[in-house]
Amino acid sequence: MKKPKGKYAWSVTVGSKGQIVIPKEAREIFHIQPGDTLLLLGDQEQGIAIPPKSLFSDVMSRIFPAPKAEDSEEE
Repeated sequence: MKKPKGKYAWSVTVGSKGQIVIPKEAREIFHIQPGDTLLLLGDQEQGIAIPPKSLFSDVMSRIFPAPKAEDSEEE
């Protein structure tokens, strides 16, 4: 069975402190580096998702758009 392009699945084990290790392949594909902050989303019916950090940045920039540059004053 062929996997759909761009779709991945990994299994992880939850440690005694509730921690998981993100597989190396996943870290490489999504450019996850030590010290990065990840957003963890949960839905009791659909499960847990860890969206790419760029998605969080996109959402934040829509909520808090950058101020527009002031028009230069006419003399």
